[in-house]
Amino acid sequence: MVNILPEMADVEWKSSDELVPYPEAIDFMEARVADIAAGRASECIWLLEHPPLYTAGTSAKEDDLLTSERFPVYKTGRGGEYTYHGPGQRIAYIMLDLNKRRRDVRWFVGEIEGWVIETCAKLGVTAERREGRVGLWVQRPEKGMAFDGRPLEDKIAAIGIRMRRWVSFHGVSINVSPQLEHFSGIVPCGITEHGVTSFQDLGLTHNLSDVDAALKAGFYNYFND
Repeated sequence: MVNILPEMADVEWKSSDELVPYPEAIDFMEARVADIAAGRASECIWLLEHPPLYTAGTSAKEDDLLTSERFPVYKTGRGGEYTYHGPGQRIAYIMLDLNKRRRDVRWFVGEIEGWVIETCAKLGVTAERREGRVGLWVQRPEKGMAFDGRPLEDKIAAIGIRMRRWVSFHGVSINVSPQLEHFSGIVPCGITEHGVTSFQDLGLTHNLSDVDAALKAGFYNYFND
């Protein structure tokens, strides 16, 4: 079942209750991006979950796929390396027209990061950027110290986007309550020193609906035309 959320008339918000196969999501985004670029469709944010799978971004290294037969593996056109998607993870696919905002990929990624940082803060999690590391990170001092003397950190959100005619697709995944052990089949984003976490792992009981509400509440703080 797909619910269309009507709160923001100029951006279509879609929410899928059932697990969406990855190829189906790619087909939808490819078609929607073409329609947005041609002026035939509105922009779109799609909130969904995938069944367990691994995706390989354009920078993925073969050796970072540790168990190739555990879950399906999909090569994809987004930036980044290997990542995991599965139930309990909120995927937000972001199909926005940067021709209406700013034709600047670095700016756009920064706005996505800010949006997710604000979302996490509303739910009691301090997520932070890190120079040289993609995604958003949570300090875990109880786990010990990294080589640089700072507390170890775990990733709570991954970001990977692609542009076509300055219309974005792919997006962000936020770990709400996924099976974190499923990440063990890859080196997530090529980083071995730090791990992954989730709201559940941090002792919080938020569900996907809570995350969706926080995402919607903060959207226009970052993506006004």
